Amino acid sequence: MWRGSRTLAAARLLVYLTWTGLLLPFQIVAVGFDLRLAKTLPRFYHRVCCRILGLDVEVRGALSDRRPLLLVCNHSSYVDITVLASLVAGSFVAKREVADWPFFGLLAKLQQTVFIDRQGRNVGRQRDAMQARLERGDDLILFPEGTSNDGNRVLPFKSALFSVAERTVEGRPIDVQPVSIAYTRLNGIPLGRALRPFFAWYGDMSLAPHLVSLLGFGRVRVVVEFHPVVTIDAFGSRRAMAAGCRQIVAEGVARALSDRPAQYA
Repeated sequence: MWRGSRTLAAARLLVYLTWTGLLLPFQIVAVGFDLRLAKTLPRFYHRVCCRILGLDVEVRGALSDRRPLLLVCNHSSYVDITVLASLVAGSFVAKREVADWPFFGLLAKLQQTVFIDRQGRNVGRQRDAMQARLERGDDLILFPEGTSNDGNRVLPFKSALFSVAERTVEGRPIDVQPVSIAYTRLNGIPLGRALRPFFAWYGDMSLAPHLVSLLGFGRVRVVVEFHPVVTIDAFGSRRAMAAGCRQIVAEGVARALSDRPAQYA
């Protein structure tokens, strides 16, 4: 059984909790008074967290400057949150249960996460909630698989979560930017299919032992690729858009895992 260093895990966890405790009061005030800092501070916080956790983030492509912007990304680990939030000053879309999680639920609320009920009967309500935030000028980050995967594949994207892309904001279509994230190397050595799940969190895995194991490893390279923006007009329906974005993201993950470069500058 592969195991990391418990000493390293304990040290990283201590520094992470200390860093979080230091910035928590500032974010609480920023959110409470609706200050611009509430959007910018999380990105700074997560950039430092990446260093603490030993995450070396390689960026391919670029975050779009078009607005309103919905980013859709594959999802394999809770670490995805830290990686993406270090690059995007945006809010996540998460299932409602996350709000009740100890500690992480508080952090999600302070990052102004949009909590939705992913039952099909509530499509209209979740669409309205996301549109309201996009109209306010917020970037939203969505994991349309609806769950996490093992890091080796991309699950089908749920078309219901693309319902907001059918709307417009001030007469403009909502831009959707597919994003791929892949964990590719540990201490410079390629991560094989068998080892990648040590960094993914999925199925019925228990969070605490998985976190301790992950924190005890060395430095991990994470490849994030921002793909060209699309709109629903290019697909004709949200079902086709979900399938098309999933294909784009899956190809990006495959490129990263095989160490091939992006196909565009």
